[in-house]
Amino acid sequence: MSSGVIAASECLQAFTELKMSKSLKYILFKLNDKRTQIIVDKTSENPDYEEFVNSLPADGCRWAVYDFEYKLEDGSQRNKLCFVSWSPDTAPIRAKMVHASSKDALRKSLDGIGIEIQGTDMTEVAYETVFDKVKRLSR
Repeated sequence: MSSGVIAASECLQAFTELKMSKSLKYILFKLNDKRTQIIVDKTSENPDYEEFVNSLPADGCRWAVYDFEYKLEDGSQRNKLCFVSWSPDTAPIRAKMVHASSKDALRKSLDGIGIEIQGTDMTEVAYETVFDKVKRLSR
């Protein structure tokens, strides 16, 4: 089900910057106040995963793309672009419904995502949880 919401052109521009230039570490996206468009909420160059997780609001929905870096057992460095759909249990029901029905408007425009994470609480977006999922998909 689609909500009719569209992604602003700034969303794709920020994603292209993250993906191609590697100057950004993550992007947070949100609905505008009228709930008619997805806009960029925040970008960051900080590689600290905890900063990223702490920037997810406790009672609001967001989407994010995070350039997740990790090491394999052989010591080789890898990265995966992770799409995070953050819809905490404490968010208002209506906000969660619009968020869920608007996800595809953003997600389908982001080419090159390696993994999708659905988060309703902090344990689902914790570094170890994401790392385990990335590791399983890397095999």
